[in-house]
Amino acid sequence: MSTTAFPLNPALTAIAIAFNNPDAQLIADRVLPRVPTAKKFSYTKYDAAQGYTVPDTKVGRKSEPNMVDFGGVSLTDECVDYGLDDLLPNDEVAAFDAMPKPATGGPVSPSALSTMMLTGLLQLDREVRVANTVFNAASFSAGNQATLAGGTQWSDRVNSDPLNSITNAMDVPLVRPNRMVIGQLAWTQLRQHPKIVQAVGKSAQTAGYASLESIAELLELQEIIVGRSVYNTAKKGQAPVYARAWGKHCALLHIDSLAAQLGQPTFGWTAQFGSRIAGDIAEPKAGLRGGVRIRSGESVKEIVVSSEAGYFFQNCVV
Repeated sequence: MSTTAFPLNPALTAIAIAFNNPDAQLIADRVLPRVPTAKKFSYTKYDAAQGYTVPDTKVGRKSEPNMVDFGGVSLTDECVDYGLDDLLPNDEVAAFDAMPKPATGGPVSPSALSTMMLTGLLQLDREVRVANTVFNAASFSAGNQATLAGGTQWSDRVNSDPLNSITNAMDVPLVRPNRMVIGQLAWTQLRQHPKIVQAVGKSAQTAGYASLESIAELLELQEIIVGRSVYNTAKKGQAPVYARAWGKHCALLHIDSLAAQLGQPTFGWTAQFGSRIAGDIAEPKAGLRGGVRIRSGESVKEIVVSSEAGYFFQNCVV
């Protein structure tokens, strides 16, 4: 049974699904992994202290064991619908259909191109949402964050010590971070910092570059995820102003794509209802010969569930 009010086109839907990661620069799904849910869903959030408070477990010869009580808060939420439309005049569709085409390959149809572009914009919007959620001081406990300034910023290669700062920060969260999420501008400075280069190279060298894999191994992380995406902050019609979605920040996170379903701690996840959709709707009133509306969308909700499962460095570089 269809969950949309317009006919799904399998060919267009396949394009929307196939382009769920059209560019390696988009990292949202790796930072807040998707978990299938209903449109309206519930989850239970437990007080972290319950799992760390040691009770008296000693039992007397004729006494009963001590009773403990586990309580959690049941939270209800709902996936949000995100979608975009594009209107194609039938003239353009007919002109493409009339074009001579090679047996293989050839130009992309207007409807397929429209679906690709719409899906790309939806992904970019999600990327910015996730970046603004993760790189937000409100998403972390008060003691699990630091704002860098002056000589502590990693762009100050003489006075700062990012290796010491990061290794100390790794010991702060209740659940040890297994991944680093870092903006490209901060990553550029971190990988060139003398203390990092020296630690990786095991020498006194003061210049060079360290790789993702070598720094991840040095810090005992499963992965370093670099946010490289760029978006335009200007309003429509104004001259474009490009900004880095992931800014100049860095977060150490415990991320587990199965944690939300297994009752294990994780920094956050994304509730997803169904899969991405794409389809077309006839628009007979558009233009002289009518047109077709191309639609692409998805239903998701980004959630931070454990502010104790990460550490946030704000303004890592100038």
